[in-house]
Amino acid sequence: MLEADVVNLSRLQFALTALYHFLFVPLTLGLVWILAIMESVYVMTGREVWRRMVQFWGVLFGINFAMGVATGITMEFQFGMNWAYYAHYVGDVFGTPLAIEGLMAFFLEGTLVGLFFLGWQRLSRIKHLLVTWFLALGTNLSALWILIANGWMQNPVGSAFNADTMRMETTSFAAVMFNPVAQSKFVHTVSAGYVLGSMFVLSISAWYLLRGRNVDFAKRSMTVAASFGLAAALSVVVLGDESGYAVSENQKMKMAAIEAMWETEPAPASFTVFGIPDVEHRTTHFGVHIPWVMGLIGTRSLDQPIPGIAQLVDETKGKIGNGIQAYDAMLALRQDKHDAGARSILAEHDKDLGYALLLKKYVDDPRKATPEDIQKAADSTIPNVPVLFWSFRIMVACGFYFIFLFALSFWLASKRRIDSKRWYLKMALWSLPLPWVAAELGWIVAEYGRQPWAIEGILPTALGVSSVTAGQVWTSLGGFVLFYTALAVIDATLMVKFARKGPDGLGIWPAAEPDVAAHPAKA
Repeated sequence: MLEADVVNLSRLQFALTALYHFLFVPLTLGLVWILAIMESVYVMTGREVWRRMVQFWGVLFGINFAMGVATGITMEFQFGMNWAYYAHYVGDVFGTPLAIEGLMAFFLEGTLVGLFFLGWQRLSRIKHLLVTWFLALGTNLSALWILIANGWMQNPVGSAFNADTMRMETTSFAAVMFNPVAQSKFVHTVSAGYVLGSMFVLSISAWYLLRGRNVDFAKRSMTVAASFGLAAALSVVVLGDESGYAVSENQKMKMAAIEAMWETEPAPASFTVFGIPDVEHRTTHFGVHIPWVMGLIGTRSLDQPIPGIAQLVDETKGKIGNGIQAYDAMLALRQDKHDAGARSILAEHDKDLGYALLLKKYVDDPRKATPEDIQKAADSTIPNVPVLFWSFRIMVACGFYFIFLFALSFWLASKRRIDSKRWYLKMALWSLPLPWVAAELGWIVAEYGRQPWAIEGILPTALGVSSVTAGQVWTSLGGFVLFYTALAVIDATLMVKFARKGPDGLGIWPAAEPDVAAHPAKA
């Protein structure tokens, strides 16, 4: 039997640190490409105004990047602190992309960030531009590797259980790299980062225009943000559809929970726009449905059903039964590694071994589980349906709002009227938090929706924790809360301070703006 407090506290600690870290990552991913675009215009036109824009937004990028690195380090330490058995059991697979990501983040990105800030007077314009573009590429490669690691947690391909070492080991690194879940998560996540970076620039620039400050700087910045943001917002919706298909193929319970689909519907399944999921009675009240949509998203067909929660629970009970056979064979091999019969049984059922491990929450020896224990274990594979249902819908609503806002911004910019509507500028300003809301909800759908698995179908979350006490986890959790609260205060103070100062207050933007005055029609 497992100590629930340690498991829940360890999950809470990782969730808080991950959610906090993810405040900085998408802004870094998006803002760096805007810097690259602005500097490209500077190099192509030779106009000093664009260099100053890169330098100002680069200051805010640098603050955010430093915070992202500081919060990312603590996340990786937690695998040893709170999730030691997880690190032992799957470290051979999970550790490789994580190590490459560390090299990308701390060596490649760190070097390029230094060159970006210190190279303005030491590098030629072309060389500095290359540094900026390589920095943009490096940040995205860093995200790629961490999402390859995360994608393997969602869909553990390219690996197998080794009966001799009693651990998961890599069988095909190429399969891990090109995992369809990882690739769909990568393009969807970085596109969401591009939206967030664009909104960051758009909203702060709108604040300047509302106050009549740095008008030409803000109008140029909003034009870039509107163009890049519109392309990114459209990409998020398209790539999100692909991500949904990957979930439907590889994480059927998560898909059913997102839709609050308690029973299997006839194909093609409808999409529930609104409803109130009732977990106790396993039904959804006041449902508003769009016919066929979910079937098209989840199966790319009109004749394939999407299994409901009840059907998946029944299938899980069968997998638990197979897993018990694999567990028994595994214990036999511990006693005698030359037991050919046990090795054959394990090879036949090893893919379901993780389902037997779900029983560890209810009984010490899964072989002694009762039908009631098996039913509890099968029911435990149902995630928190209301949380997933509403998180997904709020995220999607935000996505369509971003398309509207950036399309409106692009139209106003193309008409050179982006500063003419105060209601629009206020809307752009107050939209600033929404991409963060959407990004955090996306993380909740992806990670909370995977529960009760640390590795889908392989390792239950409850078995991955370290041999620590609840008091020790409370201590580390309290330390992280204090540390991250201090970082939050520092980050907010610096961001607000430099944003309020603006390019003119930092001495980056000349008061007279002679370059603009001489060429008012040029942007």
